[in-house]
Amino acid sequence: MEATTSLLDAAAVGDLVLLDPLTEESLLRTLQERFRRSDIYTYIGNVVISVNPYRSLPIYTPEKVQEYRNCNFFAVKPHIYAIADDAYRSLRDRDRDQCILITGESGAGKTEASKLVMSYVAAVCSKGEEVDKVKEQLLQSNPVLEAFGNAKTIRNDNSSRFGKYMDVEFDFKGEPLGGVISNYLLEKSRIVRHVKGERNFHIFYQLLAGGSAQLLQQLKLRQDCRHYGYLNRDSSGLPGVDDAANFRTMQDAMRVIGFSPAEVTALLEVTAVVLKLGNVQLSSSYQASGMEACSIADPQELQEICELIGLDTSVLERALCSRTVKARDEMVLTTLSVPQGYYGRDALAKNIYSRLFDWLVNRINTSIQVKPGKQRKVMGVLDIYGFEIFQDNGFEQFIINYCNEKLQQIFILMTLKEEQEEYVREGIQWTPVEFFDNSIICNLIENSKCGILAMLDEECLRPGVVNEDTFLTKLNQLFATHKHYESKETQNARRVMDASLPSQCFRIHHYAGKVTYNVTGFIEKNNDLLFRDLSQAMWASRHTLLRSLFPEGDPQKVSLKLPPTAGFQFKASVATLMKNLYSKNPNYIRCIKPNETKTAMLFTPELVLAQIRYLGLMENVRVRRAGYAFRQLYGPFLERYKMLSPKTWPRWTGGHREGAEVLLADLAYPREELAFGHTKIFIRSPRTLFDLEKRRQERVIQLATLIQKTFRGWRCRTQYQLMRKSQIIISAWFRGHMQKNRYKQMKRSALIIQAYARGWKVRRAYRRYFRTGASARLANFIYRRLVQKFLVGLARNLPPLSVMDRTWPPAPYKFLADANQELRSIFYRWKCKKYREQLTPQRKALLQAKLCASELFKDKKALYSKSLLQPFQGEYLGLKQNPKYQKLHAVAKDKLVMADNVRKVNRASGKTVPRLLLLTTEHLVLADPKAGQPKTVLSLGDIRSVSVTRFSDGFLALHLKETSTGGAKGDFLLVSDHLIELVTRLHQTLMDATAQSLPLHITDQFSTRFQKGDMAITVVESAKAGSDIPICKKRGSHKMEVLVH
Repeated sequence: MEATTSLLDAAAVGDLVLLDPLTEESLLRTLQERFRRSDIYTYIGNVVISVNPYRSLPIYTPEKVQEYRNCNFFAVKPHIYAIADDAYRSLRDRDRDQCILITGESGAGKTEASKLVMSYVAAVCSKGEEVDKVKEQLLQSNPVLEAFGNAKTIRNDNSSRFGKYMDVEFDFKGEPLGGVISNYLLEKSRIVRHVKGERNFHIFYQLLAGGSAQLLQQLKLRQDCRHYGYLNRDSSGLPGVDDAANFRTMQDAMRVIGFSPAEVTALLEVTAVVLKLGNVQLSSSYQASGMEACSIADPQELQEICELIGLDTSVLERALCSRTVKARDEMVLTTLSVPQGYYGRDALAKNIYSRLFDWLVNRINTSIQVKPGKQRKVMGVLDIYGFEIFQDNGFEQFIINYCNEKLQQIFILMTLKEEQEEYVREGIQWTPVEFFDNSIICNLIENSKCGILAMLDEECLRPGVVNEDTFLTKLNQLFATHKHYESKETQNARRVMDASLPSQCFRIHHYAGKVTYNVTGFIEKNNDLLFRDLSQAMWASRHTLLRSLFPEGDPQKVSLKLPPTAGFQFKASVATLMKNLYSKNPNYIRCIKPNETKTAMLFTPELVLAQIRYLGLMENVRVRRAGYAFRQLYGPFLERYKMLSPKTWPRWTGGHREGAEVLLADLAYPREELAFGHTKIFIRSPRTLFDLEKRRQERVIQLATLIQKTFRGWRCRTQYQLMRKSQIIISAWFRGHMQKNRYKQMKRSALIIQAYARGWKVRRAYRRYFRTGASARLANFIYRRLVQKFLVGLARNLPPLSVMDRTWPPAPYKFLADANQELRSIFYRWKCKKYREQLTPQRKALLQAKLCASELFKDKKALYSKSLLQPFQGEYLGLKQNPKYQKLHAVAKDKLVMADNVRKVNRASGKTVPRLLLLTTEHLVLADPKAGQPKTVLSLGDIRSVSVTRFSDGFLALHLKETSTGGAKGDFLLVSDHLIELVTRLHQTLMDATAQSLPLHITDQFSTRFQKGDMAITVVESAKAGSDIPICKKRGSHKMEVLVH
């Protein structure tokens, strides 16, 4: 319903056949309104108009593919998937070969449209390993052909510079078997020149950006695009395009298609030859005879080209700088001037690339073509240049517009034919339609005796002086009275003054408008000559691929017959294409470019109106709505509108046609507005259809209200009945539950009464056998006996006296559990007391130090667990035994607490140096290990705090008070192997000396005070640090990073 409503939306109809009134302004306004709503597709019957949005839209998802799969063409919103699905189902189910014609000017989105059609067909085909392989090869032909055949133009960043027609072949089940690609008129002149702001073909930039260093060296190329003359020596970057990634995509696509590595290498070598030919420079010289000659200015480029293709340098140099001419059965070698030499060089580059592209298409066809003998159905997809009207139109625009004239001719004729066949099939009288028949224009161009192309070929073959002036003169003579041809001379003959038509031009009145063509270059481009010397030089190369591109260069097969002209070849190709299209059922996609700047969702009415005219959309609409604007099968029509008559609503039991006739008779529309075919109802005016739709919408509102009212009543009745039923069930269950509980309570009470009664009777019967209080005495005796047995057993089985042993026998009876626990606690405390009484003073001090270390570091620093098994020795230097440390021993005297080796961190560089640390009851001394002399003596009162990390390292910071005399340079950063013991003894000594605890900070970030200012220390755990010594790194003048293991 939503899709049909979209088609019939009066403000923006989805099918322009229903446009009322039909004018250029209303058509343009409808396209603009739909574009504003992001509806880029619109129908003209079964023709799809596509307006390029220049951005991605969420309408190509797998869900959308399923939505349009096997759908009715007009039952869904306009979409390119709808025409692709309709064509595919017609091919699969009705066995009709199809073709999809995609036209439009450069930048209108033709290439993307062809990709969408191919991807949709691939998505809806059945799956299978062989089928998937064929689909992948067909889809992967696009990146390869785009690389070699597309280029950036002013209008389009990915403009197809060739026409492509692909025949995809299917088996009887609709599964793809393969395909054949035909290419038309590659714009090979782009190889040697293109305007500023445009680029050469993509492959050159992709090769230079994406080729590996080894590949570029093999091809003798540089990565800089500005080095090459054929690339305009300007910036090669294209915003939003990754040439390197596209080159890899192209290589992957070639691999999927079936190119061998040798073929890919040969292809890239020939591509490199074309690129390097543009750098071959010629210099001018004069022979003894005074004739101008040319020679190679820099032989280096020529040498590299010859190495790539396996050709002697002198052969190619002679072919570029001279020409062999046959005169009276003699071969004469004539030298070329510099302009002639450059013409020959450029002609060679263009011919190599053009033939290489043809070879590439044929090679792809070899991989994807179907084996002969299989029955097949064909779907053709034509992606070809649209009608072109530029400021300066040349030979290329002339033959492109000729091709579009032929496509317009086939469109009009086949559309009229389809309309007429449908009218005849439905038994409705056909009214002839007046339309512009452009066959007169096609005949003007292609007539084999006196057409423009025939005259151009005749001029190219005529001996004597041939130039564009003689060609234009001949055209003026032949077509002086032709109403679709004019030039300056014919205007003068008719006494018409038109300053917009120059003397070197002629103008043709095409179906899409008047186009002025400049004849300059017509003869040269039509001849497309390549000197025989250059063909023979290419054939003489040892490069297999390049040699195969120039079979006419074989001296054994020299032919004096001139090759066919470019115009003749294109005319023959167009004739073959038209024959192919006439044999298939056509489907059309008309692409429109909304603006010149490629801006997303910007609609320029003037530009779009020009395209509406030269795409012939108004003509399309008039032909499509000739006679009757709307037609539909009786079944869907009756199903949609039967609600408008009480005779057909809610159910019609008769035939669909009878139902439609009764319905429309009840609505009282004029008879001339309607026609009843065999299977379809025809409505003449869109106004009648819109009136039908308006009545339907009003009736839908009424029916919706009725449905809502009925539904609400049904819902309330159902809810009431459900609540009543639920209440009855709940009441029944509640009564049953209450009676069950009452019965259980009565039963429980009866059992209690019975138990008390039986107990009372038994106690009364046996009371005479017991003294008063006997039971209490008996219970006390048993209790004392059990306690005695428990204590005696406990005395015989006491646990070992080791303080580490916490075992204790369990209580034998539950009433002894509390007493047993208390005895266990008393016994353990008694064991600990005995153990302490046996300790020596030294052992007691050591354990106190360990206890202090536990309070300071347990669960705070990772190094603590490793220090548990290491006894605190205190003196690690051997001061008494080593005579070198006598002075230090004298300093410590009898006040030594700890002596150890440490490493001091240099405040300026972060490097560490060894030091001796002595901790006494009053001072902390740092000494030089070599001289054994004290370097720093700190009073314990000068120590403000200590900072350590939480990791298993020995790094610590000794923070001093600002008033300290021994630390004038600031805080100390030390590394100790006995960090836990050092900090613990410092803490105990400070407590003994000052009765104050040592402020200890365990953190990964802290600040230290140095002579030059504060320093922020950050400790990082890293595998780069050694297992023993942290690595200190300065990070500027006020930051230090410490890497610990």
